[in-house]
Amino acid sequence: MRLLSQSTRAATAVLAGAMLLAACGSDSTTTEPSGSDTTAAEETPSETEPSEPPAGSGNGTLTIGTLLPQTGDLSFLGPPEFAGVDLAVQDINDAGGVLGADVEQVKGDSGDGTPNIAPRETTTLLDKDADVIVGAASSSVSLSVIDKITGAGVVQISPANTSTAFDTYDDKGLYFRTAPSDVLQGAVMANLVTEDKFSNIAIMARQDSYGEALADQVEQRFTAAGGNVVAKELYDANASNFGAEVQKIAAQDPDAIVLIAFAETTNIIPELVANNIGPQDLQVYFVDGNTADYSGEFDPGALEGVRATYPGAELTGDFKQRLLEANPKLTEFTYGPESYDATIVAALAATAAGDDSGESIASKLQEVSVGGTECTEYQECVGMIEAGEDIDYNGVSGPIDFNDTGSPSAATIGIFEYEADNAFPPSVEFVTGKI
Repeated sequence: MRLLSQSTRAATAVLAGAMLLAACGSDSTTTEPSGSDTTAAEETPSETEPSEPPAGSGNGTLTIGTLLPQTGDLSFLGPPEFAGVDLAVQDINDAGGVLGADVEQVKGDSGDGTPNIAPRETTTLLDKDADVIVGAASSSVSLSVIDKITGAGVVQISPANTSTAFDTYDDKGLYFRTAPSDVLQGAVMANLVTEDKFSNIAIMARQDSYGEALADQVEQRFTAAGGNVVAKELYDANASNFGAEVQKIAAQDPDAIVLIAFAETTNIIPELVANNIGPQDLQVYFVDGNTADYSGEFDPGALEGVRATYPGAELTGDFKQRLLEANPKLTEFTYGPESYDATIVAALAATAAGDDSGESIASKLQEVSVGGTECTEYQECVGMIEAGEDIDYNGVSGPIDFNDTGSPSAATIGIFEYEADNAFPPSVEFVTGKI
């Protein structure tokens, strides 16, 4: 099932109509959803007009709240996300803080499971005067608290939400994310399956805002490219058994399976194996929600050849080492860079606004991330702002470039392939695209 070499494949890809992707030989892949996609945001212009922030109403101290998974289905994402925020706060304060004061941080657990503890944790963060809340990781959890956060005039910046639901959500201009909409991940996954020469696939996905939206994107893009989705099974993520859904998929005789899941992957894979459609029988694909280290969950070789996508630029050795200094126990780094960038860009926006209130920060987030002179480090960027220069912050997760919906207008998706150890796989390709 090893269909891709271990070097970065260079390609340029353009989506015309629904999806057309073609490869050629350069250093990266570019994917661009067509203008006919109603869920895709328009490309952000290269320059932004300076905006007037609301009258200052902050208390002089930028407080970052973190609503990230310490427990629940996505708890494996918590450590790198917390480490990203911790490292950013350290870098900001080492450079003099924001508006002459150190940034403070208050932490909350998003839970990402049942029961939903995020509303209670959000209330605690708001009571502690958070100006910005970084989180949640789960799109469904963010949707459960977005009105509470934005209704309080606080900015929400998620490092990991990818659901297309946020592209049109009425968030009062206070919701942003440093991870891209699944418009891009869906196109990349569909292209990957097409390039691997599978034509009759099954999709099995969580029945929630994340799973349904990503499944729809994969289906739309894959069928537009001439493929056939022979089964599309949505399941209750809180179920204890997934046999019925797996049996329905097996009955349709797919030649590949796209599994859009979280931690329940550990229960679904044995069901696939029992029905002779496991990773050693068919090509199986994972997405960002279940691309994790399973070395302690399955026998060696169980996931060998499984391919996966998740948003994020290639993690450089230097930044990886810095995250390890923030938390030496890290074994995974997913969304650590996005969490770092969410914190840094919020601090830069507060500086540009001259105020630490949520509304003021929101009014400047697009301005500091699009157009202007490129900069990559907080100390460098804040010095340019203080000198009256318009900046374009490019982060460790890639270009931020917030569009009018608060989402990145350009982003990178990594493609991975599991080896015999079932551990978090090394990258084999990165695809950069416009949304």
